[in-house]
Amino acid sequence: MLLSQKEERQRRFTLALRAGIPVLILIFLVFYTTIYKGETFTLSIKDGMLLAAITFITIYFIYFLMNLSVQETLLDQTTQGFNKKTFIKKLQHYQPKSIACLNIANLSSLNENYSSDQIDNLLYTISRKLHLIFKKNGLDTVLIGRSRGSEFLIALNENYDNIQTILETMIEENQSINHIEVDYKFAIITNANGDFEKEISQLRNIIASQSMEYDKEKNTNNIQDAKELSDIEKDIIDSIQKKNLFLSFRPLLNTHSDVTDIYEISVKLKSGTHQDILPRVFLPIINRLGLGREYDLTLIKHVIDLLPLVDDTISFTFNLSPFSLRDDSFQKKLFAYLNETQIDPSRLIIQLYERKTHHDLSGYLKTLKNFRSQGIRICIDNFGSSNASLEYMKHFKFDMVQFDRDYVTNLEDKITYAMLKSLIKMSKDLKVQTVAKWVDKNKQKEKLKAIGINYLQGFGIGKPITETQLLNKYN
Repeated sequence: MLLSQKEERQRRFTLALRAGIPVLILIFLVFYTTIYKGETFTLSIKDGMLLAAITFITIYFIYFLMNLSVQETLLDQTTQGFNKKTFIKKLQHYQPKSIACLNIANLSSLNENYSSDQIDNLLYTISRKLHLIFKKNGLDTVLIGRSRGSEFLIALNENYDNIQTILETMIEENQSINHIEVDYKFAIITNANGDFEKEISQLRNIIASQSMEYDKEKNTNNIQDAKELSDIEKDIIDSIQKKNLFLSFRPLLNTHSDVTDIYEISVKLKSGTHQDILPRVFLPIINRLGLGREYDLTLIKHVIDLLPLVDDTISFTFNLSPFSLRDDSFQKKLFAYLNETQIDPSRLIIQLYERKTHHDLSGYLKTLKNFRSQGIRICIDNFGSSNASLEYMKHFKFDMVQFDRDYVTNLEDKITYAMLKSLIKMSKDLKVQTVAKWVDKNKQKEKLKAIGINYLQGFGIGKPITETQLLNKYN
């Protein structure tokens, strides 16, 4: 039995006693003073009705309290672990040394392919297996709770160094549960400082950073110190306020003219106390802190300011958050700055990357049309990696598509090659320019040129350059 189930059972039993004992005493007193007249016991119809009424009220009152107890339960009804409210409340007394978050990364996709009963059973099974594996390692009082749909929260008040090994073992042994393939991600914070809501958000940031497409290198650092995370947070806020962006520029080779006329921009934040902060670290944090729009506006203004300093044939392509694009205030500030600077807006290419089609597709496409009406070009990044990009293509005339990495790195595979060739032909028919990234070898270059790609980018084309190197090149 889970620790949470034991505590919930104790809570309900205590509540039943607290409710029942006073009422039973009241019945006895009423019986003794009203019905019992002496040594001879006689029960009149009136006394019987009174006793029956008191008994009914007692049963109803206890049942009402028990029902109320269920509604205000400590448990998450699906997993039988602690619910989020109870979990955080218990942390105040528990004072854990480590907090972990285990996330079921593919839960949304599983919900689309399995029944709700199967998913509920899966989540309950994971909760049980977490309890059993910690118990097997001699840890009986580990708090296990559930936050959001896909998140399991774990707290230990023992300074146990092998928590990462335990979670890795649990994941390795449970890749498939009830014939359902499960994709796990986890993160751990050590030296928890008591601000538990914030630390749970930090855990989400670490997990989010493992899936970020901005940096393709595998992130193996699942354990973070709470103090270190707070310091990084302060650095990120400071860097955004001071507009300390470090830009690097990856050249895109035009296969028709054989010259570079577009640069893809990647961004790091300059830190006063740490190394430069990567997007996979700072983007989840700025979104949680509500600084996403401020960051995006700082970035695009910086890019606009660079355009007059390079040849007027040069364009820049870069990522902006869809949340910023859909924000009316962001649009007004950006369009006002474009009018003020008088640069050619077509030299700006905004990259979009969304795994899922937006729930308000018509509204989102209207937003994109606002940017197109200003002359800004729109590009889909990682094109072909999901159905969402093809769905957008059906409803909106994009200027450019950048193909998913797998198409370029697996050109030797006949199926991949045929699919890419088909996507390039479709794009050409729609008059949409095409980009292949991660081009490292001459063989890739030749094959991609042969099937009509418009732009190539990668170490085989040219290494990224700094802002200073870019300005020196064109001045």
